[in-house]
Amino acid sequence: MNDYTTPSLEITDAVLELGDGESLVRALDEVSLTVMPGEFAAIVGPSGSGKSSLLAIAGAMARPDRGTVRVHGTDVSKLSKSATTRFRLRNIGFVFQSGNLIPSLTAADQLRLAGRLAGDRHVDVETLLDSVGMAHRAKHRPGQLSGGERQRVGIARALVNTPSLLLVDEPTAALDRQRGHEVVALLADRAHNANVAVVMVTHDREVLEHCDRIFEMVDGRLGAHALVN
Repeated sequence: MNDYTTPSLEITDAVLELGDGESLVRALDEVSLTVMPGEFAAIVGPSGSGKSSLLAIAGAMARPDRGTVRVHGTDVSKLSKSATTRFRLRNIGFVFQSGNLIPSLTAADQLRLAGRLAGDRHVDVETLLDSVGMAHRAKHRPGQLSGGERQRVGIARALVNTPSLLLVDEPTAALDRQRGHEVVALLADRAHNANVAVVMVTHDREVLEHCDRIFEMVDGRLGAHALVN
């Protein structure tokens, strides 16, 4: 996508409630967040503060009970279930805690499969793997890769559909300090050089130096002001 003036993510007054009756919990309480193309935003906060719920609505995996979620101008909360799935596959990338790779597939085949699911059978696998420093490991399976290498492959896979939005869940959780910094620096590079909006949830405050903006989440609410790094 070449429109860099439309926010990649625009969440407005989102409310998400989980459970019912006496067990009802407001996971998100009137949350608003705007992230532009090429911007790397981090969400920090204690466990149970609503960070995962925020990623869920941003990635069209859950719908807010109130408020709107727009991804590159499209109100995803108004799409049908099938249209939401198609939109997500073509416009949003996900990076999980441990790469979440398929054990039997090589690094190259992980990307080819992601491309087929997104409707693209002509993925430039070599270029994508090279962009994350993993072209030389294209024929290796996850069991033959280190934790940092698996995360790099996971990032390349998330970029297969040329997303306008990349959502990242605790990417350093299983990595040592050096590998954690390397992975988050790579995410920052992809944000700034590929004009992808990156939203990262993390407990690891040591890697926040790589981010453009930092938000604190407590009890389902984002702080009134971004913490500028």
